[in-house]
Amino acid sequence: MFTKSTLDSENTYDAILVGAGIMSSTLAVLLHELEPDLRLLVVERLSSAGLESSCAKNNAGTGHAANCELNYTPIHDDGSICTTKAFEINKSFEQSLEFWASLVEKGKLIPETFLNKLPHISLVFGDKDISLLKKRFSELSSHAAFAQMEFTKDHDELKDWIPLIMDGRQKSEKIAATRIKRGTDIDFGNLTRSYINQIEGARSIEINYSTNVDNLQQDTEGDWYLSLEAGAKKNRIVRSKFVFLGAGGGALTLLQKSGIPEGLLYAGFPVSGKWLICEEEKLTKTHNAKVYGNAAVGAPPMSVPHLDTRWIDGKRSLLFGPFAGFSSNFLKYGSKLDLFRSIKTTNLFSMLQAGLGNIDLGKYLLNQLIQKNEDRIETLKRFLPVASPDDWKLSIAGQRVQIIKQTPKGGVLKMGTEVVTSSDGSLAALLGASPGASTAVTIMIEVLNRCWHKKMKSSKWKNKMLELFPSIGIDINSNQDALLAIRKRNDFLLKLI
Repeated sequence: MFTKSTLDSENTYDAILVGAGIMSSTLAVLLHELEPDLRLLVVERLSSAGLESSCAKNNAGTGHAANCELNYTPIHDDGSICTTKAFEINKSFEQSLEFWASLVEKGKLIPETFLNKLPHISLVFGDKDISLLKKRFSELSSHAAFAQMEFTKDHDELKDWIPLIMDGRQKSEKIAATRIKRGTDIDFGNLTRSYINQIEGARSIEINYSTNVDNLQQDTEGDWYLSLEAGAKKNRIVRSKFVFLGAGGGALTLLQKSGIPEGLLYAGFPVSGKWLICEEEKLTKTHNAKVYGNAAVGAPPMSVPHLDTRWIDGKRSLLFGPFAGFSSNFLKYGSKLDLFRSIKTTNLFSMLQAGLGNIDLGKYLLNQLIQKNEDRIETLKRFLPVASPDDWKLSIAGQRVQIIKQTPKGGVLKMGTEVVTSSDGSLAALLGASPGASTAVTIMIEVLNRCWHKKMKSSKWKNKMLELFPSIGIDINSNQDALLAIRKRNDFLLKLI
């Protein structure tokens, strides 16, 4: 056990954030805005920020606002549409836009470097799905948050919305879509680097790249000690009252090493992804939308098929997928032993229970693993009937670790994100995947409320939060005037008009 006498003030920080992706960088900027003198250490195992899950080619780049993602409006057994999650995600993404708009207003972000306005479209085929889409449209568009949603099954109108997708289709084909023009494509890698660039020059901020967290432990007084490895350099011990584990799939391993009881409830199931990418200008200029379809039976939400216009490092392209795969890595640049090292006596039973409860998912993944490129092209042709294999190449996407949690009902596979905090609020970890990056701001505010609650109640931090979030404390889903006012501000500052 380390003691306070072990370390000097140079190795003592107010907060240590593990990982330099979208989550940790968002929290770092928030803390720095709220109290610039806080000493922060960001530790990243790779050579730069935003190279893992936040990297543009490793994620969908969708500003998830439930505009087009059908899995955010599941169908109840009685046939009714559940909209709770859609409104929740829409509100969270608006909060992300609000934060970015405030940083733009302060001259700390340039929206053109990471954000593009792009219509979000839901696309379905056949009478049954068309009926469900129409029901979804009727339910959502009656509320202010989705009032701009349009619905059509007219082929001529669809040719205007999605000309590339309608090319080669029979007039008799039953097809329908909804559209919201106020959608976005986001380069989360560039956003992450923009966050880091704005804070790394501050005297109170230290960022260590190519550095791995070997271990962490808490002493009897509540201080956390982290052992850091940086290549050939001598191991370094650092100390902090607060630690955030925002290391993507690697957060689970570190959470287990921390030894906090809350971490014993969790296990992880890794899923990898692949994209078909097209950079042919004649096609990239014709398609201008994110078009989401329905997920296959048993498929995880991250595998909902979609054809997206993307801007990656400023270059326009089309991505279709994702196609699922399996690797025992918890990170794209991780170890094949990650999954096996995460299996403990405390989570093995819940993993087995989750496996037995998700047979359809196992079948889906097996089918994906045995697919050939010809099979992927055939799936693409469901969206693009005239797609040519020569225009598309396969690219490996990011690695996701889905949460397996021990609950009173046994081990449950959870598809979203979850914040895990120690009982004393000294450690927080983010586990899970979608919608992730799009709602990072709301998630990090949750971390602050759980772990920095005394500071968050202070008048100083309250005033700072109000500067960053003019709508904070207002339910914009039930207050239409507030929603329209904050959207008008966000659109103006972020140039989304």
